[in-house]
Amino acid sequence: MRISETNADDALLLTLGSRLAAIRLARNMTQAALAAEAGLGLRTVQRLEQGAAATQLSGFLRVCRVLGLLDRIDQLIPEPAASPIAQLKLRKQRRQRANRTAEKRTPTSDWTWGTPK
Repeated sequence: MRISETNADDALLLTLGSRLAAIRLARNMTQAALAAEAGLGLRTVQRLEQGAAATQLSGFLRVCRVLGLLDRIDQLIPEPAASPIAQLKLRKQRRQRANRTAEKRTPTSDWTWGTPK
């Protein structure tokens, strides 16, 4: 099942649980081994895989860490983008180019204002 906004919460929990179970089985791990490595009880892992709503998010994160899925959490909840106003303020703070030292100009002639040609 594809996860979307139209899915009910129970269906989402069940889908996430079955995906975790499939990844665990693909890695040839038992529920007991996963629970021990994640520092959770066997019943917690069973409830996660069953999609039970009473499980805690910290247990979910521990299971994801053991299964090597923790780096994908960033895709699940991406960092919010800066607003256009904030981006403009940041752009003003960045240096656009380096400053050149002012060259001292020496006059090539003794020309002054109002001097006839």
